[in-house]
Amino acid sequence: MAAAGEQRIAWIRTRMGMLANLRERFAAERPFEGVTIGLSLHVEPKTAVLVETLAAGGARIVGTGNHGSTQDDVVAALQERGMTIFGRRDDSIEEHHRNLARTIAERPQILLDNGADLAALAVREGLAESLIGGTEETTSGAFRLREEMDGEVPFPVIVINDSPLKAIGENRHAVGQSAVESFMRLTNVQVPGRRFVVAGYGWCGRGIAQYLRALGGRVSVAEIDEIAAYEAAFDGFRVAPLAELAGSADVIITATGRAGILTAEHLDLLQDGAILGNIGHFPWEIDVPALTAAGTVSAVTEEIDAITLPGDRTVYLLTGGRMYNLAGTAPRGNSIESMDVGFMMQALSLERIALQAANLPTGPQPVPDDINRHIARQTLTLLGSALA
Repeated sequence: MAAAGEQRIAWIRTRMGMLANLRERFAAERPFEGVTIGLSLHVEPKTAVLVETLAAGGARIVGTGNHGSTQDDVVAALQERGMTIFGRRDDSIEEHHRNLARTIAERPQILLDNGADLAALAVREGLAESLIGGTEETTSGAFRLREEMDGEVPFPVIVINDSPLKAIGENRHAVGQSAVESFMRLTNVQVPGRRFVVAGYGWCGRGIAQYLRALGGRVSVAEIDEIAAYEAAFDGFRVAPLAELAGSADVIITATGRAGILTAEHLDLLQDGAILGNIGHFPWEIDVPALTAAGTVSAVTEEIDAITLPGDRTVYLLTGGRMYNLAGTAPRGNSIESMDVGFMMQALSLERIALQAANLPTGPQPVPDDINRHIARQTLTLLGSALA
């Protein structure tokens, strides 16, 4: 299994040129010498290239995957290199929480977090004061840090999701592409002519709607924020509440980063044959317990469950409500090149934390502007473009 993981990582490495250059510098300068970095991230081949880049800079890596998206061959490959990585693809949510606790028990000084899981646990366990700082990857994690944990984080957290580069390159274009590609691969159904509802018109929702429409999908947007709804309308999409759109939808995709988007109150509205999928980080946007309690569940494939509801209607749920572009079998996630940019941002932000945390304010904060602009220039060069 480790050999298979290494083979997949080797292909990904060839497409991540920015991390390759950074790995050489890190190996020479060793900015993480003597530092343990605690990881909670989707453990897949692109993540492995980031991890080996940090290790080249002297970091000791401990950590775990995110629930439902861990790829076992990649875990085996990293473990074979001597890294302390916990978790399996089929872990229960309880096992996942134990893996988070095992990661924090290793006493990392810096966190590389997804969904603020490690930060929340460190604060809850009274270990936050021993942390130098960390980074946060996602919209969902940024919400947690700024709302649920407001004022409770005594160390700097650079929120990668705040970067305009992540918003444009990864959230809009890479998530847009991977959400549509994964939907087609998992279901094998046609996009052209099909009626899609995208719930949420943040950067991820924008991308999904754009890519679905580009392939001929008939796309509407459910959005409660006035400004985002205004933008969606001016982009040419029908905009209405989810309750108004759900009854005519062939497919509903949630992409908000918030809990409780498609709830029990929508179940009576769903038409026979509707497909439900979530692309947000946590499996809470679709109320899966309410959905499964309302009907009879049977497996169609490993990735698709059929739920037969009262009235002899059947709806179909992708990957148990988890983010379907990274759950299920043979997931691909976002494009390699987009993650080269995103993980370059992670690596440079972690370096900033390691070397200059004392100069940063505590709590969540955006990626420093000089890092954004440095990466933007490098990306333009790789694309064959240049600034005047």
